[in-house]
Amino acid sequence: MEECTGLRERKKAATRLALHEAALSLAVQHGPDRITVEAIADAANVSRRTFSNYFGGKEEALFHGDTLRLRRLLTLVAEQPAELSPWAALTRAALAQAEDGYDDPAEPWLNRRRRLHGHPSLAAHQVGAYAALEREMAAELTRRLTGPDAALRARIVAATFLASLRIAAHEWLEQPGRPLRDVLRAVLAHAAPATG
Repeated sequence: MEECTGLRERKKAATRLALHEAALSLAVQHGPDRITVEAIADAANVSRRTFSNYFGGKEEALFHGDTLRLRRLLTLVAEQPAELSPWAALTRAALAQAEDGYDDPAEPWLNRRRRLHGHPSLAAHQVGAYAALEREMAAELTRRLTGPDAALRARIVAATFLASLRIAAHEWLEQPGRPLRDVLRAVLAHAAPATG
């Protein structure tokens, strides 16, 4: 039974990835405003209903890769040693994730994200995705803090960190020759709270 469940989950992940790839490819070719859920489903060789089983809309399909990376970042933060300050844990997690091959100029994801970077119709979905992650990250950081205002401080640190990540991503996407890790390290050093 476990093998069956594992196979089913792998098939679901493969379908979700195929829809994401189709959405990205079509958005780069035609612009995100000019693609439809039907076109994405057709490109991935699935039905409209199947698309709806995986994503709530084309924006969600387009940002699936980003969502996976944000989820991975949250996992990396949780894995950092408990004695690290929140900012140090966040920084180490972000730098570890930057090692995942994002700087490879041959990487199709990078080239497609650069072409879609800053598109106004995608901004609202990106803000929503970051807001959801911010809440989860603040909850994780609260465990690293003490005092009556720990939850508030955790929210501030999480929001500052995610804003810094967005700035680093924009800098990196706009200056292709610079390694992501270097851009991240510089931006996070500038944004670091005085008390860590």
